[in-house]
Amino acid sequence: MPYSFRSEQWLPYPVEAVFAFFADPENLPALMPPWQHARLESVTLTAPPRSGTTKSLSKAAGTGSRIALSLQMLPFLPIRTRWDAEIVQFEANHSFSDRQVSGPFAFWQHYHRFLSLDRNGPGVTVLTDEVAYDLPLSLLGNIAHSLFVRRQIEKTFAFRREQIVKALAQMPRPVRQESRAG
Repeated sequence: MPYSFRSEQWLPYPVEAVFAFFADPENLPALMPPWQHARLESVTLTAPPRSGTTKSLSKAAGTGSRIALSLQMLPFLPIRTRWDAEIVQFEANHSFSDRQVSGPFAFWQHYHRFLSLDRNGPGVTVLTDEVAYDLPLSLLGNIAHSLFVRRQIEKTFAFRREQIVKALAQMPRPVRQESRAG
């Protein structure tokens, strides 16, 4: 039985800055709850951004990139789990999607969408996360999902929403250019 999770967050930053932050795998461990002790084990950027994209995307994990993390899935178990993912879709400043290649889930695909609400200068970015996932061991997976997996995913994304606000607040804000008629 596949499950899904959706989250939306409005951020008062331009889409280019928000996208560049999320597309850089080096930022991933900072978005994970501290009890997970997330570590970036390896990154293979196989698809650099196309020419014409901004310099801020020079470290972006484009289509075909591979990312390996290790983390503790449950706070009460000191066992580290390796999670290998591949970027399967990438559209600069709009969206990207990662899919688990190997890891704790029977299936995991995470779609990140970025919508710019900029009108006359820097404005707001709407970040939408949609996750489709499934657990191994059918009946046991369903029980685990009911008891704690869904709650863990919700807590992880709640933590992530707080962290992204803190991380983006450290970045310099662009100055809005006012135009004058005359």
